[in-house]
Amino acid sequence: MRPLEPVSSAARVALGLLFFALFVALWSVATLGGFVSPTFLADPVTMLRDGWTLLVRFDFLHDIGMTVWRVVGGFALAAIVAVPLGIVMGAYKPVEALLEPFVSFARYLPASAFVPLLILWAGIGELQKLLVIFIGSVFQLVLMVAVAVGSTRRDLVEAAYTLGSTERSVVRRVLLPANAPDIAEILRLVLGWAWTYVIVAELIGSSSGIGHMIIDSQSLLATGQMIFGIIVIGLIGLVSDFAFKAGNRALFPWRLA
Repeated sequence: MRPLEPVSSAARVALGLLFFALFVALWSVATLGGFVSPTFLADPVTMLRDGWTLLVRFDFLHDIGMTVWRVVGGFALAAIVAVPLGIVMGAYKPVEALLEPFVSFARYLPASAFVPLLILWAGIGELQKLLVIFIGSVFQLVLMVAVAVGSTRRDLVEAAYTLGSTERSVVRRVLLPANAPDIAEILRLVLGWAWTYVIVAELIGSSSGIGHMIIDSQSLLATGQMIFGIIVIGLIGLVSDFAFKAGNRALFPWRLA
C-alpha cells in the first residue's frame, strides 16, 4: 500500500465485504462462544430471528417507513433553507459577517436539548420530530455551504468580471457551477447526521418509528430486536449514501477522481 494510491472498484467492494465478514465473525465468536451474556448482546442468529418476528408480527415495515419519512422530510426542510442561505453567506462577505457568529453559535447547540421545548411548542406529533432533524441539520449545512462557496477560486471570479459579468451573473454562472459538486457532497454527509437526530426525536413521545421500537425493546431486554433496529438504520443509511454518490457522479462527471 502507498499513500493516496487508488484501488480498483472490485478491490474496494471486496475489502468492504471482508470487513463486514470479520465483524460478524467476531460477533458470533463472542456471543455463540459464551464470552458475552445474551442479556447484554444477542447473537446473530437470535438477532435475525427477532428481526423476522418484528417484520411479520409487529408491522416493523411501518416503523421503518415512518422513520425514513421523518428523515427525508426534516432534512429536505433544512436543505431548502440552508443551501440558499449558505450560498448568499459565502458570496457576500457582509452577509457572512452578519450571520456567521450566530450560525457558529447555533451549530454547537445539541438538537436533543430542544426536544422538551419542541414538545411544548409543537406537541408530540410529526412536526416536533421534523423540527428536531431540521435544527440538527440546518446550521451545519449553512456553515459548510458558506465555506465551500467562499473558497471559490478568485481567478474564476476575476475572469468573469473581465468578460463583462454582473454581480448576479457571477453568482449564477461561476459560484454555483463551481461549487455544485461540493454542495451535493455536503448534503450527502449531513444526511448521515440527520439519522442520529431522528432516533433522538423518536425516543420521546413517539408511537412509531425505529427509535420507538428500540426503546420498547430495551424495556423487555430484547437485545436482538434492538440490534436489528440499529442494523436496519445502518443499511438504509448505506443505501442512501450509495444512491447519493451515484447521483453526484451522474450530475457532476467532471469531478470524478
